[in-house]
Amino acid sequence: MALAPAPIATDSSWDEQGATPPDAAPATAPSYSMAAAYWALFVIILATFITFFEQVVFAMLAERIKTDFGLSDSQLGFLAGPASIICYLFVGIPLARLADIFPRKYVLAGGVAALGVITSLGGLAQNFGQFVGTRVFLAAGGSAHAPSSYSLLADAFPPRILTRAFALLQFGFIGGTTLGPAIGGMLIAMAVGWAPTQHGGITILGWQWLMIWLGLPALLVSLLFLTIKEPPRQMRDPGAVTPPQDGSIGRRILTFTGLDAAKAIHAKRRVYYPLFAGLALSAVESFGLSFWRVPFMIRTYGWNEAQIGAVMGTLTLAASLTGLLLGGVFVEWLARRHADANVRAAAIFFGCVTICAILAPMMPNGYASLAVSSISAMFGLAGAVPQNAAIQRVAPNAMRGQVTAIYLFMFTFFGAMGSFVVGLVQDYVIGDPAQIWKTLVLTAAILLPIATLCMIRAIRPYREEVERLAAQSV
Repeated sequence: MALAPAPIATDSSWDEQGATPPDAAPATAPSYSMAAAYWALFVIILATFITFFEQVVFAMLAERIKTDFGLSDSQLGFLAGPASIICYLFVGIPLARLADIFPRKYVLAGGVAALGVITSLGGLAQNFGQFVGTRVFLAAGGSAHAPSSYSLLADAFPPRILTRAFALLQFGFIGGTTLGPAIGGMLIAMAVGWAPTQHGGITILGWQWLMIWLGLPALLVSLLFLTIKEPPRQMRDPGAVTPPQDGSIGRRILTFTGLDAAKAIHAKRRVYYPLFAGLALSAVESFGLSFWRVPFMIRTYGWNEAQIGAVMGTLTLAASLTGLLLGGVFVEWLARRHADANVRAAAIFFGCVTICAILAPMMPNGYASLAVSSISAMFGLAGAVPQNAAIQRVAPNAMRGQVTAIYLFMFTFFGAMGSFVVGLVQDYVIGDPAQIWKTLVLTAAILLPIATLCMIRAIRPYREEVERLAAQSV
């Protein structure tokens, strides 16, 4: 997909005032309204914050959900993970197609409104089946959010500062995941003393009122999306694989399944396959390490959960903010020298994450281990910014939403498998629970170097694709 066609073959082909070089064709040069772009970005950040805040609070309610609904650990685990993954596979990609054929601000407004309504309905669930239903449909409502957001931002911002927009977008994630535990913990502590209430034969527990209330801000944000100015879709790549415009109903249904997006990805496989493989391998390791960090700290250094949370929370916040700044600044600096700045930067950051992930479990004390882990998280977040921007830069405009959805599914699915992979290595390769540090070192030393090599391999084809798209705009 050609993101806003650039007049020169580089990711930095736009100056801060929106002017185009004199040799660019005026008829094809894209125009940008930066005020409208930043307002759209603000609303998207707000919606992203609400999404992750809800997820964090839901996770904090896990033990109360398990106790009050009489769930087993496997049922609780299914409720938190696989239900959403299954939904994303079968619903997320078709819904992402809406971002390619309808104004994205309406898709975003509808998705956030659905998120709010279904979150509130979760507060009315009376049994496990109803709770699963709300979480599945919750994932359905939110599945078009990222593809629509990325697609809209890719058309609203010029290529030179698109990476900056994706860096700022991460504030929604950081805010939701850092304020969620603090505010959510206070709300839960307040709600535990509330007696169950009866309404029309439905019993609402104290903590369920929190879920009902959590849905209301999403409804307000959905109205804000209606105030966004929909940016024009930029010039399409005439050589790209595109879905048929006048196909039969059956053929159009196939388009919604992601068939044409998969064809477009395969047609540019030299660009996409290494990017997707690198993302998948890094997600397995990063999610696995994240899940097992607390057991590792307990078994290796004898820390308790309170100690871990107090130190890790502060370090994670500092690492996240630093990573955002580093990712945006470094990529913009690199873009002045290289047309492949996004992928080149991602490869460099992947290499840094690899080193830190291998060293962290071998540190002599818990403070040093968490410090190195936070540095790894900093490089990881810095690398996520150019990765996302790279996909938007080259994906076919007519299927940008679905290509992004497939890309994000790789991250979601393989990330969810991370904790399971680490557990398998621990049980069947290392064996000794006290030696879990060896498992973390082993998985990091195998998976992350391969992920880094995949990103390095993507540099040249990505650069050639950017240059080809830039050449078509003049």
